[in-house]
Amino acid sequence: MCGIVGYIGHRDAFPIIINGLKRLEYRGYDSAGLALYNDKLILKKSKGKVKDLEQLFDNQAQKKGLIGLGHTRWATHGEPNDINAHPHVSNSGNLVIVHNGIIENYDSIKQTLLQRGYRFKSDTDTEVLINLIEDVMNNEQIGLGKAVQIALNQVVGAYAIVVFDRKNPEQIVMARLGSPLAIGIGKDEYFIASDATPFIEFTKNALYLEDEQMAIIQKGKDPQIRNIKDDKLVVPYIQELQLSLDQIEKGGYEHFMLKEIYEQPGVIRDTMRGRVLADQNLIKLSGIDNHLSKFLNAKRIIMIGAGTSWHAGLVGEYLFEELARVPVEVEYSSEFRYRNPIINENDIVIPVSQSGETADTLAAIKLAKQKNAFIYAICNVVGSSIPRESHSGTYTHAGPEIGVASTKAFTTQVMVMAMMALKLAKEKGTVSISEYNMYLSELENIPNKIEKTLESDLYIQQIAHHYKDAANALYLGRGFNFPVALEGALKLKEISYIHAEGYPAAEMKHGPIALIDENMPVVVIATKKGQYEKIISNIQEIKSRKGKIIAIVTEGDQQVKALADHVIEIPETLEAFTPFLATVPLQLLSYYIAVYRGCNVDQPRNLAKSVTVE
Repeated sequence: MCGIVGYIGHRDAFPIIINGLKRLEYRGYDSAGLALYNDKLILKKSKGKVKDLEQLFDNQAQKKGLIGLGHTRWATHGEPNDINAHPHVSNSGNLVIVHNGIIENYDSIKQTLLQRGYRFKSDTDTEVLINLIEDVMNNEQIGLGKAVQIALNQVVGAYAIVVFDRKNPEQIVMARLGSPLAIGIGKDEYFIASDATPFIEFTKNALYLEDEQMAIIQKGKDPQIRNIKDDKLVVPYIQELQLSLDQIEKGGYEHFMLKEIYEQPGVIRDTMRGRVLADQNLIKLSGIDNHLSKFLNAKRIIMIGAGTSWHAGLVGEYLFEELARVPVEVEYSSEFRYRNPIINENDIVIPVSQSGETADTLAAIKLAKQKNAFIYAICNVVGSSIPRESHSGTYTHAGPEIGVASTKAFTTQVMVMAMMALKLAKEKGTVSISEYNMYLSELENIPNKIEKTLESDLYIQQIAHHYKDAANALYLGRGFNFPVALEGALKLKEISYIHAEGYPAAEMKHGPIALIDENMPVVVIATKKGQYEKIISNIQEIKSRKGKIIAIVTEGDQQVKALADHVIEIPETLEAFTPFLATVPLQLLSYYIAVYRGCNVDQPRNLAKSVTVE
């Protein structure tokens, strides 16, 4: 949830850390802090954004230091304020720590430390942890690395921590369990971060810590990696980053979210590249090809995810059941392992995640593996924890998604599911060859049709301005477009703070219709493919109660146009593929409503991009 940046080397650490924190603000942005060491410790913290922290460094002397740690926070323990912001220091003032995660047994540790004479300034679990490390160092008369290891074997929870001792400013110690941590390796310098974006202009060589691993890095020496539990040395695996600076910059767009909406045609092509070979009537997915018997013999598929990824899973359920004729269940990962689920060894569990670090989804994977299910990940971030915990999988290749509200992650996840479902349908013979070729040809056309859909941008801006002051909104869809209604409502809630709910259109009569009046905008996905006549009836029911109707319709539709207050047209496509196109206007609608309301689109309040705590 929080963002960590660290540096040790021959450059000034300040600009590296500040710029790195700005790139990681999507992970948390209620407070920030930075510690530098240059013969003395300079520590500044601030409630608010990284720009507020930067202003506290009001002279060049304060910005000097070849070693430093920075942090941008999403609060778990203790309200967002200057005192609770990271970094935290030990009682002696020697040890400095930044932390992403939660120490669940911090209170019992804190009570023990209080009895030993320790005092605490903040309400955080992190200050407890750094004093525990100091207590171990003092009692055992050992170095920082060993003390970190011993202390972490006493804590329960999730963490990515980075620590240094100002008495030994040539060394940094870090460790992870559940929360991500990457090390960028340069020449006589090291960069540390929650992901690789803070250091991509400095080095392409990166090392990702695995769960329950710690690292000791020191200028002029190779990184030393050890298992936290048994102290065994680990041979580090250094990989080359496939990431460029332009991917994490706005590229002329006002917000990352708008950029990412417009990137969808391109990234969907990237998702299909080398996989959808329409001229050969072929879909190549090595993850399935290498485990084909698992999929052909699967009695059930269970999809697990959170938020937008859960909605993508719902679309996947329709796709797999319609095309491949295999039963699918879609579960919230946060609920999955707490209801004692029935999992069999011939089940396939598909975790769906943008970040690959979602704590609830990781926990659900581990439970499913204990039950001998086959795990097949759909994920965006290469090398993240969820793909590493899975038996196989497919990357979406959406590129970095900086906006907290997911857009291109959703459509690329659905594209992977469409490819998987269609490939399995052909292998199982549940669609005819002519049907398969028709689906395959249309799948290849989806990026072009999304580009056509994006041409409605100016008209959607006008609609957004009309409804920017709405207090509530209702989103309705049927069949494949019911999950689209859920996703559209989520987007509006996330970034504009307007209360919105998505429903199957037929369920409107079972409660939500009581809310409809002349002030209630109702977004209806009313494409001609699917239960068109029934959705027309639903629109008439709304109209008779004076509801304001925004309809997503198939290009050229006249029947809905006569009933709706606003009509947004999308190109015609197969019913199974309408979510690709219907989702895009809803993303734009939410975006522009949020802009007109003066909301922080890329960093909506109380949210963070990567939920690495339960």
